Amino acid sequence: MSSPLTDSVPASPIRGARLLEIIRQPLLGPLAALVIAVIVFSFISDNFLSTANLSLLLQQSVVIGILAVGQTLIILTGGIDLSIGAVAILGTLVMAKIGAIHGPWVGLAAAAGVCILAGLLNGALVAVLGLPPFIVTLGTFTVFFAATQLYAGSQTYAAIDGLQTFLGDSFKIGTFTVTYGILAMFVVYLLVWYMLKQTATGQHIYAVGGNPGAAQLVGIKTKKTLLYVYGIAGLIAAVAAWAAMGRIPVADPNAFQQANLETITAVVIGGTSLFGGRGSVFGTLFGMLIVSVLRSGLTAAGVDALYQNIATGVLVIAAVALDTLARRRSS
Repeated sequence: MSSPLTDSVPASPIRGARLLEIIRQPLLGPLAALVIAVIVFSFISDNFLSTANLSLLLQQSVVIGILAVGQTLIILTGGIDLSIGAVAILGTLVMAKIGAIHGPWVGLAAAAGVCILAGLLNGALVAVLGLPPFIVTLGTFTVFFAATQLYAGSQTYAAIDGLQTFLGDSFKIGTFTVTYGILAMFVVYLLVWYMLKQTATGQHIYAVGGNPGAAQLVGIKTKKTLLYVYGIAGLIAAVAAWAAMGRIPVADPNAFQQANLETITAVVIGGTSLFGGRGSVFGTLFGMLIVSVLRSGLTAAGVDALYQNIATGVLVIAAVALDTLARRRSS
């Protein structure tokens, strides 16, 4: 007959496995972390849950939040994009300069075209030539950043009021201020979520990221899928550029220099695997909000920005460690 002590011996690893499984759920883990962060900072700062602070938190997150959707798509395929922020900033310059000459609609269309072409360039180098995404986008980041500086001539350009700054306009829901940029961000998340979950293309993206060899064997055109993903990421960068013009109505070649890393941070904390094939755009949304809540709460608590960066870095390492551990257990 077994004793209560011996019966309880295997319970610990079982509980640990169950806890790991709960944490690594695509949405449950990031959502739980977000809720805990909000609760903690609501006790630290009396104004943290005020409508004014929450509205400002969302407004400040719009550009990175939109870019992070494109980054999610690329990471789901097993790639990474170090140039997506530079592409968006190039888009703002094109939008402002061409818009000033030919009108805001032409400027917006030109910015979208340039961003899509930049994304397709990345996709062609990765899919057609078979080059590593990290090296490709590191190289194109340098190219796009330099091109932006040359095109801007080390100057900033004001946005044209109206269409170019539309996503910065706002309205009230009670005492809560909502900008059209916030709505645009949620629309992008919903559209990409629908594509990933309800279309064959979305299933192909997951398959290419999970096992590209097996995806080819079942007839999925992996090169076409990669080109599509990088092109869509370019289009999303154009939307982010439009939102940036609404947020700060100036096209500045030096703006959002950390956007590339911030999008990766949001994606990783949101539970998307850096190895590809597993993740969710809503997880990315929660990841982006976790970082925003963390920075806002620590700022309200008077914590130096450098310590905030340390806390964010620890979160990223923890998320990657959990992902790696989960993959080892499932293999």
